[in-house]
Amino acid sequence: MTDAARTTATISRLGHQGDGVADGPLFSPRTLPGETVSGIAEGSRLTNVRIETPSEHRVQPPCRHYKSCGGCQLQHASDAFVAAWKTDVVRNALSAQGLATEFRPIHTSPPQSRRRATLAVRRTKKGAMAGFHGQASDVITEIPDCQLLEPALLAALPVAEALAMAGASRKAPLAVTVTASDAGLDMLVRNGKPLDGRLRIELAQLAEQHRIARLTWEDEPVAMEQPPVQSFGAARVCPPPGAFLQATREGEAALLAGVLEITRGAKRIVDLFAGCGTFSLPLAQAAEVHAVEGERGMLDALDAGWRKAKGLKKVTTATRDLFRNPLLPEDLNPFGAAFEAAVIDPPRAGAEAQIAQLAKARTPAVAYVSCNPVSFARDAKALISAGYCLDWVQVVDQFRWSAHTELVAQFTLED
Repeated sequence: MTDAARTTATISRLGHQGDGVADGPLFSPRTLPGETVSGIAEGSRLTNVRIETPSEHRVQPPCRHYKSCGGCQLQHASDAFVAAWKTDVVRNALSAQGLATEFRPIHTSPPQSRRRATLAVRRTKKGAMAGFHGQASDVITEIPDCQLLEPALLAALPVAEALAMAGASRKAPLAVTVTASDAGLDMLVRNGKPLDGRLRIELAQLAEQHRIARLTWEDEPVAMEQPPVQSFGAARVCPPPGAFLQATREGEAALLAGVLEITRGAKRIVDLFAGCGTFSLPLAQAAEVHAVEGERGMLDALDAGWRKAKGLKKVTTATRDLFRNPLLPEDLNPFGAAFEAAVIDPPRAGAEAQIAQLAKARTPAVAYVSCNPVSFARDAKALISAGYCLDWVQVVDQFRWSAHTELVAQFTLED
């Protein structure tokens, strides 16, 4: 390859996926603003990238797997740069809606703190290999020294390989979702062979041998040595296999601290998109909580955890699709006993329909937890247009070294 075949570009900014963006636009992975780079232009992407003039924010990636692994996107950038960039992603999303507010200092989860990951696991001629796919690739990179995952999850790598030897086909890799629980590993396997009697026995033996707390094959329970519980405040909850959890314990604690501050003093709280009780159950130490969620299995787990816990106030649950059937003002002000605060933690699409009803109900305080700054900013504008004040935003980076950004924000109704 000659230098004449290479394109030279200057990176002006990072895109929402963490790639550098040059004029064109031309997207260049793992580059930083201000850098001069060269590479082969393939459509809108620059490949075979070489850094000609590095940024002052460029650092040596802390993980030896970074070059080949696709699990992280931003290990080449300093922590200070990533923190400022993620904060600006939220600030710019609000600015696009004509909004501004106070930003509290970002909270970043430490290395080796991810408690959940989905591993790609493939059988090979010599055995099996487990890891993450390379960037935009089907190639699996083994990750024995991963700097992202909790040590308990790294210990699951040989277990995942054993599962592949037992139940993976040669055609496609297994997708093994591993979650660290208070009782040990909770493992959910997809894309495996059909579960027949022989495979079921072999998998149960593997689960016993490796002391897996729970093993689920597709949607079939295979073995449970003990319930893989998660602690939410004073309650211990056994989520359904694959149920949503916050990515790190530290990130969850930061989001919960914000939610508790925003709802302090409220005696009746509605928790929308409540999941398995991440916020509902800690809130129930001081307030009655009504938890609403679209998946009944998660609410059943929440309810069971509440019933076994001691010292919590009343928690009620309702299964409801809040996108198609949001709680209406009359639901939020039942019999004149209005909810004094709302917690809302929607998926990436946000909660446009439910936010409109919260605004009509004039719920005094809203704690909004978001994993998408763009949909959050849209919903924030709707609340502010209805008379709310956006008091502050706390960015929480629990997906360290990725382009993913989360936050918790306080809205209060202006007099």
